[in-house]
Amino acid sequence: MKSPLHKMMLVLTLLLSCQIAFAQSRQISGKITDTKGESLIGASIAVKGTTTGTVTDADGEFTLAVTNEAVLVISYTGYTTKEEVVGTRTRIEITLDENINQLSETVVVGYGTQKKSQLTGAISSITAKQITELPITNARQALQGRAAGVDVVQAGSRPGSAPTVRIRGRRSIQASNEPLFVVDGIPLAGGIDDINPQDIQSMEILKDASATAIYGSRGSNGVVLVTTRRGKTGKSVVSFDTYYGISDALGKIDVMDGPQFAEYKRESRRAIGTYPAGPATAEADGKLFEPIELDGIAKNRSTDYQDYILRQGAIQSHQLGVTGGDKNTQFAISANYFNDKGIIHNQDFTRYTFRLNLDHQISARFKVGTSTLLVYSERNGEVFNPLGVTLRENPLGRPYDDNGNLIFLPTSDGLQTNPIAEIAPGAIIDLTKRTRMFSSLYGEWEIIPGLKYRVNFGPDFTNRRTGRFTGSQTQARRGGIAVANTSYEYGFNYTMENILNYSKSFGANNLNITAMQSLQKDDVETASISVDGVPVETQLFYALGQASTINNPGTGIAQWALNSYMGRVNYDFKGKYLLTLTGRYDGSSRFGRNTKYGFFPSAAIGWNISEEGFLKGSKWLEQLKLRASYGSVGNTGINPYQTQTSLSRTTYLFGTTGAYGYRPNVLGNPDLKWESTSTANIGLDFSLWAGRVYGTLEVYQADTRDLLLSDQLPLTSGFSSVLRNIGRTRNKGLEITLSTVNVDKGSFRWSTDLQFTHNKEAILELFNGKQDDIGNARFIGQPLTAYFDFNKIGIWQTSELDQATKYQRKPGEIKVEDVNGDGKHDASDRTILGSQVPDWSGGITNRFEYKGFDLSFFVFARVGSLIQSGFHSTFNTLAGRYNNLDIDYWTPNNPTNEFPRPNQNQEAPVYQSTLTYFSGTFVKIRNINFGYNVPTKKITGLRIFTSIQQPFIFSEYRSKYKGIDNETDGAVNQDQTPSVRQITFGINAKF
Repeated sequence: MKSPLHKMMLVLTLLLSCQIAFAQSRQISGKITDTKGESLIGASIAVKGTTTGTVTDADGEFTLAVTNEAVLVISYTGYTTKEEVVGTRTRIEITLDENINQLSETVVVGYGTQKKSQLTGAISSITAKQITELPITNARQALQGRAAGVDVVQAGSRPGSAPTVRIRGRRSIQASNEPLFVVDGIPLAGGIDDINPQDIQSMEILKDASATAIYGSRGSNGVVLVTTRRGKTGKSVVSFDTYYGISDALGKIDVMDGPQFAEYKRESRRAIGTYPAGPATAEADGKLFEPIELDGIAKNRSTDYQDYILRQGAIQSHQLGVTGGDKNTQFAISANYFNDKGIIHNQDFTRYTFRLNLDHQISARFKVGTSTLLVYSERNGEVFNPLGVTLRENPLGRPYDDNGNLIFLPTSDGLQTNPIAEIAPGAIIDLTKRTRMFSSLYGEWEIIPGLKYRVNFGPDFTNRRTGRFTGSQTQARRGGIAVANTSYEYGFNYTMENILNYSKSFGANNLNITAMQSLQKDDVETASISVDGVPVETQLFYALGQASTINNPGTGIAQWALNSYMGRVNYDFKGKYLLTLTGRYDGSSRFGRNTKYGFFPSAAIGWNISEEGFLKGSKWLEQLKLRASYGSVGNTGINPYQTQTSLSRTTYLFGTTGAYGYRPNVLGNPDLKWESTSTANIGLDFSLWAGRVYGTLEVYQADTRDLLLSDQLPLTSGFSSVLRNIGRTRNKGLEITLSTVNVDKGSFRWSTDLQFTHNKEAILELFNGKQDDIGNARFIGQPLTAYFDFNKIGIWQTSELDQATKYQRKPGEIKVEDVNGDGKHDASDRTILGSQVPDWSGGITNRFEYKGFDLSFFVFARVGSLIQSGFHSTFNTLAGRYNNLDIDYWTPNNPTNEFPRPNQNQEAPVYQSTLTYFSGTFVKIRNINFGYNVPTKKITGLRIFTSIQQPFIFSEYRSKYKGIDNETDGAVNQDQTPSVRQITFGINAKF
């Protein structure tokens, strides 16, 4: 019989054996994806409390030996870390959520990177996800409504055109207000319009002096840093992205139809007594209208030539990319085909791009790499646009005869040809071919731990050839001889930079020092020729030497250079107290010998309040940081050679013989110096409730002095003007960025991003201090562009005959305000009506995600601006000869206050310009995007999506004048291609 002790030992042994068996490791597998179902490559899976771990492959898959009680810690840059208990599972699939706060995220700054929590400057970031969720055609469009303080305006839909970008408004009246674009570390002289948006990894917008001073004069209007996608270590990933869309004009522009035009013409004669009052009569019409018009009236003909000029547009993009690499070499290769078929015949744009990004670690201390872009594009219709002649054409005319042949003169008006002839094959050719190669080459050497030397070289080659041909059967030639011109432009720009960077931590002190020398040189050569009398129209703009007359052959060259030295110090103590000091010394060839160089310093401080002990344990406050900066930057945005007097050829008589000579043409100013801007900025960054609510608040003021501005000269000088440093402007504003996660429960997530901008610009000084420049509508205390005109207050009514007579007007004519009350209307009654600068602008994006589905919509608004409409000046002329918009005009039986009575004796109404000012306010649902991540095991990821661009627009102007979009940076007119509504379908696939 066994003793109790023996039995207890036996039981204990059995229990230990079970425990040992239970604790034995086994193999499990799994997959890591994001909330859209896309595989996360290189995600880390570690067993908590051990050194055991692995990373996911190109398909997001992993295998790992674990025990049942093991706890897996799953992490990935930019995503929230998760922990999972293994239990008895043999396969584990985990979805990681984006880390919406990403305080530790590293963002690109000038000549380096920094953690967001350590930034002292005003910087906004746009991610690849935000860029690729919209089928944008130009990288600039990705900035609209995505970053506070950035105003992006896309006027019309002409293929190949680029939107205007302004960061924190305008500072200069005459010099450039264009921001600097930097791609993969190299400043570009040619902009980013050639970059395929699908190649972009991120965009950072530098807005205050602390962030931009490192770029000196080139950063005076803000800086946009573009980082393209690079390769990653691991299995190669092949991606294929494609979309196709159709586009239509927002609506036909509402012009008068046949009966409306006939009555409009009759009323223009009633106004002068040559057509009897009352209803129309056949006898009176017979005296007024031409036979073709009478035929149109009898047949109730209403020819809207827009039906022939406009078409359904189409847009398509197809991209194939490969990324991958090992521990020493990483690569990213992509090729893209893009085509935009415009909604006006003979307007289209095609672009082919190829990109190679390569990084290679030669040894432990040496690294080299490149970002190379090759682009070839063809653009039809860069200038060509028949919309103006189309809208003005008499609707009673006949475009085709009974046999279907085009009638070149639809009416008896010999100056108004058939607009359809403009788009006939070979009638007008407007073709631009462009080739560009841009590279960012670098070499990096780690001299000692913490000290790195880097050399950047960025060559940028551009070759552009434009040919334009106008045949005899067009509005411009009206049966005359054909004309043609061609121009060539070859550009070479390069940037060479030598950079030293030192980073060191001393206990709680963290120090980073950057020093740099930079040289940028730009060289553009041009050649052009124009001819009259092309002998055979099918030769277009080729073999121009055979033309009957050769006009203005010429060549040209423009060169400039910028030499710079820069230093920057970043310091922080325990991550709480931050300091940035920057200085840049720029020398520009654009200025005089004694004023070429300028020094531009800046200083910034930051305080991470949330790191203080009294807030460290807060459960609701994750981050609170206060920033302040002050600094100056310069502006060189003028053409070269402004300091030198130029000559032009002239003719004169030498005795009785004509001879050629040269005379001064443009007066140079050898004392021309830098236009400089000093900016103060205060910012507050916050993150609440574990990143469920986070954002930024910024207030700023920028003072610009020594404006580069033309000063008018007396006629006796022989010159019209000279460029000088004159005046001051001020730009101040408020920016709010707010992001929230409204719902994050189970498989459903709803998040919102909001941007708000209020910017106010004003002229502080002009010529001789405080003097207004009335001739150019520039006024002290007003925005840089102000509309200065008479103020239309209505139309003189029949009951106001006596008062109208006092002002030498009569009923039916425009009534303007007598501003000074002197009983007469003259130039002193002109007043400031408003400005193209909006009171505020903003954008809001809502995103909804449920399992594999995602839905987002983006709303954008500009409020409080005034625009000028060219439609209402061009078309309110020669009443009864040209067609007009469908306007509400005055007659004795229609006493409206909108538009005056048409008058055949007036080429244009008195005070016609007052008819052209309208509210620029609009709210647009810019985009609605819906996608689905298709579950698949055979490929890494598959997403299908559809997008609708501009489905809804709310605008007082558009409600009156259909088809005209009032999104503009100043004026809308018939030279713009109408805006479109677009539906797109696409696929994103990874293998």
